Amino acid sequence: MASKLSENGMAGFILANGALSGGGEEYKIRKKLIENNLIEAILVLPQDMFYTTNISVTLWILNKNKKTQSKTVGNETRKYRGREKEILFMDLRQMGEPFEKKFTQFSEADIKKVSSSFHQWQQVEIENIPEYCYAAKLEEIAAKDFSLVPSKYIEFVNRDENIDFDEKMTSLQSEFVDLLRAETQSKNDLLTVFKELGYEIKL
Repeated sequence: MASKLSENGMAGFILANGALSGGGEEYKIRKKLIENNLIEAILVLPQDMFYTTNISVTLWILNKNKKTQSKTVGNETRKYRGREKEILFMDLRQMGEPFEKKFTQFSEADIKKVSSSFHQWQQVEIENIPEYCYAAKLEEIAAKDFSLVPSKYIEFVNRDENIDFDEKMTSLQSEFVDLLRAETQSKNDLLTVFKELGYEIKL
């Protein structure tokens, strides 16, 4: 596909996630694409987006021209920065809304957010956002043996680190006290009903 692009051509295609880190011929092709500055972005999609499979797949965006330039898109002129040695990673697995009960699709807001982030990154350097996006330099990717697995670059928040154990346990203790009291009251109410009907239950 890359060989069919014009000098300013772009293309997007979907591959199974295994292609992000596979060895053998896959590794050689992936390494060549990276070294030739052809990969623009890697976007991991949510599960259940397709009728024939429920697996999460990846959208690869190739761009033959990642150099500094200006382009007219509709009525807008965009000034792109040089991104030859950079790839944008985006993790979209937590996005999407239900579609036909068991499938997932992106909402209009999702599409707007992702496209806005992508086009903004093309024009200016953006802040890396945990669990959403990361702009990796070629040196970082080479250091990870040319793996394109987004989780190797995008920061993930360990929410457990911010939990106060004593505070959490005290809260749970209070909740269980309320639950057990409610259970006891329900049992007593049930015993009372049976007694009033003349069928007393003795425990």
